[in-house]
Amino acid sequence: MGSEQEIAERVGVKPLLPARQPASERVSRTARRLFYRRGIRAVGVEEIVAEAGVTKPSLYRSFSSKDALIANCLQVRFDRIMGWWDDLELRTPGDPLARLRTLISEVARETRSPTHRGCALTNAAVEFPEPGHPARTIAESYKGAMRARLIALVEQLPVPEPVLLADGIILLFEGARASRHTSGAQGPAASMEAVANALLDAFLAASPA
Repeated sequence: MGSEQEIAERVGVKPLLPARQPASERVSRTARRLFYRRGIRAVGVEEIVAEAGVTKPSLYRSFSSKDALIANCLQVRFDRIMGWWDDLELRTPGDPLARLRTLISEVARETRSPTHRGCALTNAAVEFPEPGHPARTIAESYKGAMRARLIALVEQLPVPEPVLLADGIILLFEGARASRHTSGAQGPAASMEAVANALLDAFLAASPA
């Protein structure tokens, strides 16, 4: 679905220059970058404040704990991607098939990016398996929202078993992102777009006359 920067640009959000950002935004932006690059548990508060150019007290004035900062970072990603979905609908008005093919294309482009490390929300859920942890709660909510929006989109197409098709596409997305960790951009992830479109074409061909 594009990097956070790509999503921000597509929905018309212009990042402020670092010197003009409030401390809370610098902390959040720095934490999102470090958490995604290295993993949430591997990054400490000391590193975040040093990279962000703020003091530890200023961090804790905005975020009561590291868990609160983690929740903020994941919620920002959640909200940005929901904004990307809204923008996708505006770019393909009245054409659900074009919308779905664009979705597949943009997820494929994301997984081919040299900086791609999988889905940030999935990564967080793996790092925090404890039920009720804020990171896991947000990740689960995000995955539920994404599945609901994809099902609603596929239900607009003349295909049998739209939920089955939507779930198949989700599994391809998740598999492509996961495979990047072990096989790189030239592994199975490179075939995701072709496989997803072939699956879509097969369901379209099976639609009742």
